[in-house]
Amino acid sequence: MGLIVTLIVGAVVGWIASMLMKTNHQMGAVANIVVGIVGAWLGGVLAGLVGFAAMSTVAGIIVSVAGACVLIALLKALNVFK
Repeated sequence: MGLIVTLIVGAVVGWIASMLMKTNHQMGAVANIVVGIVGAWLGGVLAGLVGFAAMSTVAGIIVSVAGACVLIALLKALNVFK
């Protein structure tokens, strides 16, 4: 059950981040899931580095979306999205 929840939350987080970064038309469902999961991890690491701990669900989603946006920005800088 945990894997299914991870995939669904990753898809939603990746989709929100792709909408914010205007790459939604270039990303499919699998890319949204991967960006969402990796972005959530990246957001948690970056938040921890600045001393922020997401203690609620809403804060966790915000940190996850922010991390996914950072990941998409890095991918844009590497010309993955044209």
